[in-house]
Amino acid sequence: MVLICPRIHFYEINDQAWFPQYLREKVQSCLTLCWTFRVPILQKASPAQLVTSTLYRVLGDSVTSYTYVDFCAGAGGPTPFIEKDLNAQLSARGAVKFVLTDLHPHIPDWTEASKRSENLSFVSEPVDAANAPTSLNRNPAEGKKIFRLYNLAFHHFEDKLGMDILRNTIETADGFGIFELQERTASSLLTIFAMGILMFLITPFYFWRSPGHLFFTYIIPIIPFVLVFDGYISSLRTRTSEEVQALMKECGASCDGWTVKNGQEQHTWPTGYMTWVIGVKE
Repeated sequence: MVLICPRIHFYEINDQAWFPQYLREKVQSCLTLCWTFRVPILQKASPAQLVTSTLYRVLGDSVTSYTYVDFCAGAGGPTPFIEKDLNAQLSARGAVKFVLTDLHPHIPDWTEASKRSENLSFVSEPVDAANAPTSLNRNPAEGKKIFRLYNLAFHHFEDKLGMDILRNTIETADGFGIFELQERTASSLLTIFAMGILMFLITPFYFWRSPGHLFFTYIIPIIPFVLVFDGYISSLRTRTSEEVQALMKECGASCDGWTVKNGQEQHTWPTGYMTWVIGVKE
């Protein structure tokens, strides 16, 4: 059941300029772990693997036709793992390319990630998702099709910016995927709280070489607090598929020829669901 409440119109702590970069990086690394970690029994696959299987299933034979551009990659997020997993499934059909971009590029993190795969690259200049550079637009003359990824990102945008981004997407791309790990539901809030508890349990195994992670988890628990607090705000800001499609209709671009599908996949039993909206230009 979707919570009957207005979408919250203020930014998460992790978005704020005053929030220390040192702590922001620690929180982002934990968010990446949430995408890639799989809890035995409670999770059949990691959330990043769910994105891969959803793209593979929904796009079908056309999955190999695109270059996948993450327009809000942050420090890398799940995209390097999605690239690895998708190309492993496509090994007999040929690899597809992934590109990391962001308004605030994370060059060191992206450089390290791209070294691990010849199919992963990045744009070192700032990229505005509402005004994408021509190099990242569709180019029929070259047979180049662009699929935009918004992983745990679209809820950050206010309605006006969201419409600008959707308009630019519709006008310059061939497809897009919006993936969120939370919903505007009570069950989602419960899952996020459990995620905060989980960080206390798994931090020693994944961040034992990082004194900062250990200190700000167990001595001054800023990291789990921020993860839960930001997760709650993210849930209350997350749009339903109907709300995303309403923004598409209102954004000022023609949606003729576009097919939009949506759904949800359980990422954590019993209350955690990944929601997705995928649009394709026929």
